[in-house]
Amino acid sequence: MPADTTQIPDPQPLPDQRMLGQLTGIAATGVRFASALTVVSALIWPLQAGIVALAIAGLLQPGQGPGPFAAAAGFAGLGVLRALLNYHAEALLFAAGTKIVTEARAEIVRREMRTIASAGAGSIAALASEKLDMLPPYIVRYAPARARVMAVPLVILGLSFWFSWAVGLVLIITGPLIPVFMVLVGLAAKEASQRQMADIGSLNDLLIERLSALADIRLLDAGAKVVTDFSNAAEELRARTMAVLRIAFLSSTVLELFAAIGVAMVAVFVGFSLLGSLSFGSYAAPLSPAAGIFLLLLAPDFYQPLRDVSAAWHDKAAALAVAGEYSTWRSQAPATLTGQGAKVPPLAGPLEIVLHGVAARTGDRLIRFPDMTIRAGESVALMGASGAGKTTLLKLLAGLSTPDEGSIIVCGQNLDAETADAWRARLGWMPQTPHFLNTSLAQNISLGQAGDLDAALRAASIDTVVAALPGGRSARLGETGGGLSGGEARRVTLARAIFARPDLLLADEPTADLDAATAQAVMAGLDTLAKRGSSMIIATHDPVLAARMDRTIMIGSRT
Repeated sequence: MPADTTQIPDPQPLPDQRMLGQLTGIAATGVRFASALTVVSALIWPLQAGIVALAIAGLLQPGQGPGPFAAAAGFAGLGVLRALLNYHAEALLFAAGTKIVTEARAEIVRREMRTIASAGAGSIAALASEKLDMLPPYIVRYAPARARVMAVPLVILGLSFWFSWAVGLVLIITGPLIPVFMVLVGLAAKEASQRQMADIGSLNDLLIERLSALADIRLLDAGAKVVTDFSNAAEELRARTMAVLRIAFLSSTVLELFAAIGVAMVAVFVGFSLLGSLSFGSYAAPLSPAAGIFLLLLAPDFYQPLRDVSAAWHDKAAALAVAGEYSTWRSQAPATLTGQGAKVPPLAGPLEIVLHGVAARTGDRLIRFPDMTIRAGESVALMGASGAGKTTLLKLLAGLSTPDEGSIIVCGQNLDAETADAWRARLGWMPQTPHFLNTSLAQNISLGQAGDLDAALRAASIDTVVAALPGGRSARLGETGGGLSGGEARRVTLARAIFARPDLLLADEPTADLDAATAQAVMAGLDTLAKRGSSMIIATHDPVLAARMDRTIMIGSRT
């Protein structure tokens, strides 16, 4: 029979491990060099232990070994060298950790600034502001500890076997038990850390959602229910955190137990050997006092790298959880803002919009839009069922995203990344959900530009409301317009559009959920803007508003 030549592929690292490797690779050279410095620093201890052992043996047997002053000078000199190496290594590791976090955080901020809509904003904010800070402990502690555990125990094991095969046997038996148990504990630690990280993000999302719906919560008198739900979520996060800590303490406790047993066995053997009660364990000659003291000094440091890895094991589990979440974030491909968002001169040429064969994908649907031409001065209503794509079309027309098929021509030029910023300089935007800057109401309307603020407020029928606010035009509303009703906040955004006098206003459901009087005030403000020569494209379900437009375009074809 022919030999089976099937090759088993090498096991591939998990996504979180690959991502953690990529993040570490940002400062890989510095991490490797610093880790090597910590290895050299740790290997200085056998030299110091040898000096101490010879000095003590010289006291027991005068005339042998270095003098006390020479021993003290040698020990101190090596100690200073060790301290300098550790200091330089830690400085490099801290710099590497800071660089990794800074670049990862900058990537998140850059992409989210250009993202049109992002679900789970709280989770992303927690990832950027809190969770990435869990990477430096992995770099500073675990990476060098892993390097030391691969070198230092082997050197000490070799020295131990050189002087006594019995001591070497004790170390080689007790040493491997620690990594085996750490692997078992590490699996549970990783899973617990991932659950904890997920709960942190979920709690942030929950808080943002409840704060954004605070007005509705008050109207529905659901405050007690919301507080209870949030308290339960916080309690679950506390339980997750304590589970991680329990595993970390369990790992350290078991490690200390094995290390204590190993050091005790070495101490018992050396003590009885020096007393002459044991005649085995060494080679041709009996164990000398210098060799015995040397072995006693080396035994704790055989386990010290394992202690360091155990202490940093939780740091690795947390870093893997963060890297997994960061990898998931990077694998997502949200729609990003077309253009650079820069302030540039408006796009030249007469206002004209031409759509030809435009289609956009939202989720698993491909929405096709009718061909249309909209000229300067026209007011157009976009109507269709909910989910038909009216808001999607407004975003396409604003250059916030690009169509998957077809083309949009504005002012005789293709609307793409090169023309989007200049095109948006001619636009006004009136979203269905108002959003405000963290500044005064006057600044929110004028956006720092000169103009007739009084006229804009009157045209939007919001002047009396603004005058009644605490602070009037200097009032700070918060991002969601705290202190204003939904209709009043909508009229403030209308005042912003009227103040700017854009060539084209894109409005998304400007009269939705408004009472008849408020809707009439909004429509009157839109009429004022139209009389000033602005074109308007308005997505609406309101037949009264649509009837005031020059024409209506139905949106609804999808595949």
